[in-house]
Amino acid sequence: MELSRVELARMIDHTLLKQESTTEDILRVCQEAKEFGFASVVVNPTHVAVVAETLKNSGVRTCTVVGFPLGASTTEVKAFETQDALQNGADELDMVINIGALKSGEFDLVLHDIKGVVEAAKEKVVKVIIETGFLTDEEKIKACQLAKSAGAHFVKTSTGFGPGSATVKDVQLMRKTVGPMGVKAAGGIRTYEDAIRMTQAGANRLGTSAGVAIIEGCPKESTLGSP
Repeated sequence: MELSRVELARMIDHTLLKQESTTEDILRVCQEAKEFGFASVVVNPTHVAVVAETLKNSGVRTCTVVGFPLGASTTEVKAFETQDALQNGADELDMVINIGALKSGEFDLVLHDIKGVVEAAKEKVVKVIIETGFLTDEEKIKACQLAKSAGAHFVKTSTGFGPGSATVKDVQLMRKTVGPMGVKAAGGIRTYEDAIRMTQAGANRLGTSAGVAIIEGCPKESTLGSP
């Protein structure tokens, strides 16, 4: 299988989640996303409305985060965040699981938490951030299984605010666990080489603030190696 530059760009969630981001910054990443043809622009909830308006009819989706970055909000709050994001124009939602509950073995709570967002999302794409840097391999597998059981569309490695970055090993483990479900690698993906390693490991979406550098770093050939 080969991957074109355009296809790689369509796997990138162009991300800006810094708390000090200005409206000018947000508009800049929207313009970059339209220029390069990225999958989505990921921003904090306060910026969803302006992003949705700016990206209208562009083919680039508006994505926001829920329970971010700690995952420690109640399910009811996460569901409300989701509903509010949809009202403001969000197409996709990246939610953080209740990490402490998972590590405590409270799996019913984690499942309920994810389901609360999936149901509030009303068939919009939900990506479940499991924050791999805090988890054992067994916990990573369990988190992926719960996300799949809850009806989510993707599992995602990390917020970028927790310990560690996306690794080939974690992406491979997640892909093996969820089968055809989506896998998003995020955290520390800065170069074309990083991106290709993640896609070869099984990721079909990449979360990064370095999307422009990644695509500009692609070889001049029309196709690139992929799994």
